[in-house]
Amino acid sequence: MLVLRKAFLGFFLLTLFTSIEKRAPVTEALSSVVALGANIICNRIPGLAPKQRAICRSRPDAIVASGEGAKMGLNECQYQFRSMRWNCTNLQEEESMFGFKHIVGNKEASYSYAINSAGVAFAVTQACSLGKLSKCGCDKTKKEGIYTSSGWKWGGCSADIKHGLKFARKFVDAREIEQNGRTLMNWHNNRAGRKALIDNMKTDCKCHGVSGTCTMKTCWNTLPPFRKIGDYLLSKYSRSKHVKAANLDKRRLPTLLIMKRNALRKPKRSDLVFLDKSPNYCDYDPTTGSLGTVGRKCNRTSTRTDGCDLMCCGRGYNTHQYTRTWQCNCKFHWCCYVECNKCSERTEEYTCK
Repeated sequence: MLVLRKAFLGFFLLTLFTSIEKRAPVTEALSSVVALGANIICNRIPGLAPKQRAICRSRPDAIVASGEGAKMGLNECQYQFRSMRWNCTNLQEEESMFGFKHIVGNKEASYSYAINSAGVAFAVTQACSLGKLSKCGCDKTKKEGIYTSSGWKWGGCSADIKHGLKFARKFVDAREIEQNGRTLMNWHNNRAGRKALIDNMKTDCKCHGVSGTCTMKTCWNTLPPFRKIGDYLLSKYSRSKHVKAANLDKRRLPTLLIMKRNALRKPKRSDLVFLDKSPNYCDYDPTTGSLGTVGRKCNRTSTRTDGCDLMCCGRGYNTHQYTRTWQCNCKFHWCCYVECNKCSERTEEYTCK
């Protein structure tokens, strides 16, 4: 057994290092962190700040969950912006899945930071509830059998959201080591992402009683579907606030954000904020992080952001014709085989010039 275990660990170590050298998605390699020795592995993960490496070495199991949460955040970002000129694709090219380095502090940066922070908090909280982490579990403040003022009692396993939020704040915010306005912006949006998770928590209940009556009810706190968090933050993105860094003492570094047009107001904790205006994302421009829309698919009949007129920025589009085939009208014959017809249709696809 000892020989097999060493061989197994050696195989995973080789897989992890190869994955990192090729800059494969970090989360694909992180599943072996706990087994392979946190000190060695955490030093090999690209893109971590010094404080994050220290956290990784002390909580390797939570880092696995964090990687899953960051990937969840990226996937949600790409879903929410799938029909827009900026569609989160440039974030996939980052060396690290634990935070992004947008060149410009614009509205798109505000969303990606918020959804990343929310994803980490979500995944860590979920891992706690499933018993995957060593230092947390169910929410101990929701003691089973304790009645509330509403007449129902706590039961089951309530999500330990406080632990998830605390870890996400400590880990995600540790990337921001420079004392400037951009750091304040990133901190604010990270916090807004975590607050979105708090504001969308829900309470599930189960009724008890004779013949289905609800004479007694037990309830527990649960995480919302992550899609709900993505939708919520997208609504915040559309109303994001233009801010600037300031300080009452001009001799010191900036310590707060104020509204760009009204210096007497500060943004709310739930607001997404940005410092710089966004480019139009029509053309490739590495200085702004714009990949352009050349080659992007578009909808010829749509008048919304996915329409060819808007998506292609007036440059026009190419039409590609092809035949799509699939199996159809399948029937099961006794016994035992399935017989299908072959269907096909002529279709068109449109891409921006």
